[in-house]
Amino acid sequence: MQRRLITLWRIIHTGIINFMRNITLAVAAMAVMVVTLTIVLFSLITNATFENTIQQITNKISVSAYLLDSTSDAQAKQLVKQLERQPSVNRVVYLTKDQALQAYALQNKDNQSLVTAAAAVGNPIPATIQVYPHDLNQVQNIKEFLTKPANQKLQTPESPSYKSDRKQAIDSITHATNVLRKIGVVTVIVFAIICALIIFNTIQMAIFNRRSEITIMRLLGASTSYIRGPFVVESAIYGLLSAVFSVLIVNSAFLASSNALQASSLGLLDINYANQFFDAHFWQLLTFQIAIGIIIGTVSSVIATRRYLKFKTK
Repeated sequence: MQRRLITLWRIIHTGIINFMRNITLAVAAMAVMVVTLTIVLFSLITNATFENTIQQITNKISVSAYLLDSTSDAQAKQLVKQLERQPSVNRVVYLTKDQALQAYALQNKDNQSLVTAAAAVGNPIPATIQVYPHDLNQVQNIKEFLTKPANQKLQTPESPSYKSDRKQAIDSITHATNVLRKIGVVTVIVFAIICALIIFNTIQMAIFNRRSEITIMRLLGASTSYIRGPFVVESAIYGLLSAVFSVLIVNSAFLASSNALQASSLGLLDINYANQFFDAHFWQLLTFQIAIGIIIGTVSSVIATRRYLKFKTK
C-alpha cells in the first residue's frame, strides 16, 4: 500500500512539474477551456433563471369561476374540494362576496370612484373561486371541469374567465429558453471539441519533447500507467484551473452588472435571481465545472497517449 502511495505521489509530482515546464502551451489550452466552461456555466444559470421567471408568471395566472348569489357557501366549498383533487390544479383560492369586494377595492385603490360605486349598489361583486394550474398547458382541463353542467349551474354566464396575456409572455420566454438552450449546447460542443484538440496537441508536443526520457523509462520497465500518469495529471490541472477561472469570470460579471451597472434585469434575464442562484449553488456549480474540466482534459490526454506513445495496455 505504501509503495502505491509513493508511486501515486511521484506521478502527481511529475505532472505538476510538466505543467510548469509547458506553461506557455498550458495557457493556450486553458484559455479555450475557460471559454468552454464559462459558456456551460452561463447556460446553466440562464436556464434556471428562465425557469424561475416562467414559474413566477405561471403562479400569477388563474382561471376564475364567478358564483351566482344563489350558490350557497356549502356548495362553493364542495366545488373547491373537487377542484383541489384535480391533477392539473396547483392551488385554489375561494373568495366570498365580501372578500371579493375587498380584493376589488385593493385592485382599484387608485380609482376610488369605482370602489364607491360598487359599495353604493350593494356589492355587485360575486363570490369567486380562483384556480391556479400547475402548467399553462393544463388550463383547458380546468375550464372543461368548470363547464360541466353540474358545476356550470353554480356560476354566472361569464364563468370561467381566463386572461391569456400572461400566457403569451410565458410562450415568448419558453421559446427564448429553448432557442438559447440549443445555441448553448451547440456552442459548448464546438468549444469542447476545439478544447480537446488543443489539449491533444499540447500533450502530443510534450510527448515529443520528452521522447528520450520516455524511451529510457520504458527500457527500465516502467508500466504504462506510470508513464501515462503525469500527462493525465497535467491535463487534469488544465481542467481544474480553467474551472476556477470560469467561475471567477461569471462571478465578476454578476458583480459588475449588479453594482457598476445597477441592473436588475437584462432583457428576459433576471440578473438578481441569477446572482442569487449562483450564490446559493456556488459549491455545486464549482464542483460541476471542475468535474467537466477534468473529464475533458483527462480524456484528451488518454487519447493522445494511446495514439502517439503506442503503449500496450496492461
